[in-house]
Amino acid sequence: MEELFELRTCLEQGRYTDAMALLGEMEEMSKDDKINKISSFTVVLLLHLIKKDAQKRTTRSWEVSIRNAVREISQANKRRKAGGYYLKEEELRETIEDAYETALDNAALEAFEGRYSESELAGMVDDEKIRKEALQMILEGQTKRKRKRS
Repeated sequence: MEELFELRTCLEQGRYTDAMALLGEMEEMSKDDKINKISSFTVVLLLHLIKKDAQKRTTRSWEVSIRNAVREISQANKRRKAGGYYLKEEELRETIEDAYETALDNAALEAFEGRYSESELAGMVDDEKIRKEALQMILEGQTKRKRKRS
């Protein structure tokens, strides 16, 4: 909020170079916020995909969490006015890579009532398949959102 007041002051005083610098900072802050939100929901998505793969079963609750995570990722990633997405496919892939360890750690606490460590659980799942599935679900979610808006 402070940045908005500073931006107003710069514009009122005719300090356009300072105003443009502030706009750049604000855009970065906004993008960082979007990336953090996408990353958080990616952890949730991966957590449930890992549990499904390890336990060879699913629950309605997990399926709802998966759908909600995909929906939230798609929504957060969509650039409203400019169109397109904040994170392209390769950046989404990197986000999935970065989130995977946290998701695996969380899944170790939940799957099989927490009987297995992160490394033991890692040996029970096909991590590459899970990463690919997560990316495919996100990309399909974005496509669905795009079709709904058209």
